Amino acid sequence: MTGTRRRAAGAARADLVIVANRLPVDRVVQPDGSVTWRRSPGGLVSALAPVMAKQPGAWIGWPGDVVEDVKPFEHEGMALIPVTISATEYEEYYEGFSNATLWPLYHDVVAKPEFHREWWDSYVEVNRRFAEAAAEAAAEGAMVWVQDYQLQLVPALLRELREDLRIGFFLHIPFPPAELFSQLPWRRQILEGLLGADIVGFQLSGAAQNFIRLVRQRVGHKTHRDSVYLPDGRMVTAKAYPISIDTAAFEALAASPEVQERAARIRSDLGNPRKLFLGIDRLDYTKGIYARLRAFSELIHDGHFTVEDATFVQVASPSRERVDQYRILRDDIDRLVGHINGDLGRIGRPAISYLNASFPQSEMAALYVAADIMVVTPFRDGMNLVSKEYVASRIEGDGALVLSEFAGAAEELRQAYLVNPYDINGMKAQMLEAYLADDKEQRRRMKAMRKTVAENDVATWASSFFEDLALVRQGHDKQVKPARRS
Repeated sequence: MTGTRRRAAGAARADLVIVANRLPVDRVVQPDGSVTWRRSPGGLVSALAPVMAKQPGAWIGWPGDVVEDVKPFEHEGMALIPVTISATEYEEYYEGFSNATLWPLYHDVVAKPEFHREWWDSYVEVNRRFAEAAAEAAAEGAMVWVQDYQLQLVPALLRELREDLRIGFFLHIPFPPAELFSQLPWRRQILEGLLGADIVGFQLSGAAQNFIRLVRQRVGHKTHRDSVYLPDGRMVTAKAYPISIDTAAFEALAASPEVQERAARIRSDLGNPRKLFLGIDRLDYTKGIYARLRAFSELIHDGHFTVEDATFVQVASPSRERVDQYRILRDDIDRLVGHINGDLGRIGRPAISYLNASFPQSEMAALYVAADIMVVTPFRDGMNLVSKEYVASRIEGDGALVLSEFAGAAEELRQAYLVNPYDINGMKAQMLEAYLADDKEQRRRMKAMRKTVAENDVATWASSFFEDLALVRQGHDKQVKPARRS
């Protein structure tokens, strides 16, 4: 494998193990048939790669293809341990239970979740495989950090295999209130799976409290504030650890001559509009893309500005294209963009430049630098790192962020133009206010948001989680008992 080195048999076990649904690399087949690997895009990889660079360890995950016998290997200093998933398991564990059951349920049932027993069986089996791989890779007393909703059973399965490990879990998406979570036929099993961790981390404190409340109601364990007390004397902590980005890296990328030149070209290619609006999302029904494009088109239709004054660039990277709901959404947005441009556009001046494609990080940075107004309006989002990436990229201190109040980032980026994405008129009002804001107002808001993102970067996120995990383990050794039941 070009650019990689296979992990030797009998290699030393790791003191830090990341367990995630995907490896942080994508397989690339060269014209001659040889295989190489390149770093994957996406929020999870962007968040954890800097952590792994500073504290080398092992990363366990699916390589992304339904293939057999991918051996452990090294890439950019990380030991990568592939977990094989069959075609049937991909359909049932990943497309099925993870993304057609848990994803909509955890995102406020924006789409109706499906409940199928065979999907659950596959979810259990794949989680067991990940747990076994982690048990094999981890050194004595190692720290194992399990990531996200696809692997919620891994903590308990891993603890059964290796009681010596320090186990953390972090949920990157929202955790629903009891009224929604209780719809899940396997609700108790999920809760007990998470309770195998020493720390269960969430994006927001409200999500952690949802979890504590459900454990008390559905499992019957004693709780007090952010702690759950198990019958064996072990204590589990549930609290918020808002994820962030490698702020310094984004600032450096935005300042690079190549990105600055590309940003200028983007604006020129778009006809140098007075204001450039930008949306960057995975193509997903939770992201609110359709509603925001409608809001923008109505601002033009109502005469607040013209296509010469403002244009909207919407990047929607392809996602889960084999799932019916995603194909329907793609077709709906295609039709909407065509209708808006046919109705409002001019020759060489479409109202919306729509790109249903994925781009490298350098191109995303150029778009952030080029855009005057970033529009991030999900119906529900655990955090949304795009909003933080945009803020980090505004090295001149200008620009405006229109942000859904239902994104986790809204709790930190309070100076954004906050919107209810279900309220089209309210969204229009905030988009227009951002459009009309003077330079002084823009800089006042952006300065505060940039300070927040700089002080709370990905290193802060990871170190706070690791430090708490070490402290909680000390508490376990003392078999702390609850003072009272809350």
